[in-house]
Amino acid sequence: MTVTTDSGTDWLLAESLAPDVDGDPLKPLYDGSSRGELVLPFCTHCGAPVDLDQQVCDQCGSSDTDWRSTELAGIVHTATLMHRLEPGLVSATAPYPIVDVELHGGHRLIMTTVDPVSTVPTIGDTVTVGFRCLGGVALPAAHLPAAHPVPAHPVPAQRVPAQPDPASTDPASSEPED
Repeated sequence: MTVTTDSGTDWLLAESLAPDVDGDPLKPLYDGSSRGELVLPFCTHCGAPVDLDQQVCDQCGSSDTDWRSTELAGIVHTATLMHRLEPGLVSATAPYPIVDVELHGGHRLIMTTVDPVSTVPTIGDTVTVGFRCLGGVALPAAHLPAAHPVPAHPVPAQRVPAQPDPASTDPASSEPED
């Protein structure tokens, strides 16, 4: 898998938001991403996937982790379009996708897409993981499937005017008030 660099300019975030890799606990993730690999933590003792910020394995209670490459694919758990833009921080000028992916290797990552798109995948779609570059740091990002995109701005359902209750408009059915 190649890393999308686009001359080091990220399509979404300002370069000032790039992580400082030296000393960062996620350095193995960033180093792997720069090689086009998705490197994530697993429990050294039982092999279970461990969340990025998790200190103890849920399966066996060990605090030892081993960072290793995992498959670059997963299933969309959920996705949305973010409409909030932060001047000076977010470079995008239109809504952008945020995708929660259940990776085939057992982890779950929330990410955006490699390239700017105005669609979100459908829950259950298979996505592959690529990489985008923010200030010289490679970050995991989703490649969305081409089939069945959801429009960025769905057409709202048309309102059907309520039909009057026939009993309320039929003079023969009304009762005199006291």
